[in-house]
Amino acid sequence: EIIGQSDPMRQLFAVLPDIAASDANVLICGESGTGKELIARTIHTHSSRSKKPFVAVNCSALAESLLESELFGHEAGAFTGATSSKAGRFEMAKNGTIFLDEIGELKTEIQIKLLRVLEQREFERVGGTRTIPMSARVISATNRDLRKALADGTFREDFYYRLRTVPINVPPLRERLEDIPHLVDFFIRRLNRRYNKQVRAVDPGVMRFFMRYHWPGNVRELERTLEHAYVFVKGPIILPKYLPAVEEFNEVRTTPVEAPPPEDGAHSRKAILWALSQTGDRRGPAARLLGISRTTLWRRMKALGIS
Repeated sequence: EIIGQSDPMRQLFAVLPDIAASDANVLICGESGTGKELIARTIHTHSSRSKKPFVAVNCSALAESLLESELFGHEAGAFTGATSSKAGRFEMAKNGTIFLDEIGELKTEIQIKLLRVLEQREFERVGGTRTIPMSARVISATNRDLRKALADGTFREDFYYRLRTVPINVPPLRERLEDIPHLVDFFIRRLNRRYNKQVRAVDPGVMRFFMRYHWPGNVRELERTLEHAYVFVKGPIILPKYLPAVEEFNEVRTTPVEAPPPEDGAHSRKAILWALSQTGDRRGPAARLLGISRTTLWRRMKALGIS
């Protein structure tokens, strides 16, 4: 629900039940902050493995020298400091799901070892000889262009195709602006619980700014922006003054967006046509963008002959 209801996201959610019902490896590609781990968790939650562990590993956050031990575990004495045996992430995810985030950052040596695990469905701990069955489902994610990495030789082709039995591409938020009102509603409900406040909505001016902004940090940046506002908001509406300082926003856009209507009221023809153009002709998000109810929007559209 958090990810949105634009056409690309509705198409994705339409196939998620089939993906969840399978045990196929999934590779999720998209910019940082687009919700890749959330999609992985959604697949796990709706699968037959939902009662088993979901183990997330950020491959870029672990030192290269420790990554193999973190993934596969180690036996006592395997290396300096290994005073006792330790299970790795693949063991922790037994019969569940292991999520390998930032998979594109792995060095070739680890790619080869992971490929063997994926193909043979077994592994050994570092310093050990006992073969351990690999029973976890593998979902991986990256914000890198792996096809470019294939071309320059930094990512193995056999490993790539083993990971991407089912590929999922998550578009950036700037390409699905109609999701923003839906996401704002979701985050307001969640932040109300976290901060024990009763915020109802954002000011129409705030929503217009959100619809024009580039969002280089994607959904994660939208959530952090609203959380910043929650620190200061006192009433039921988030006003522009509660947002982070404007200079903190990157104002440069890579996709053209029509300018907002002049301040001649949310009920004018120009304002309604603008809101519909910004939300893909979806009336619910358009009404929220204008700060009016869906019923009011429908009545104004009927009165103005807008179909």
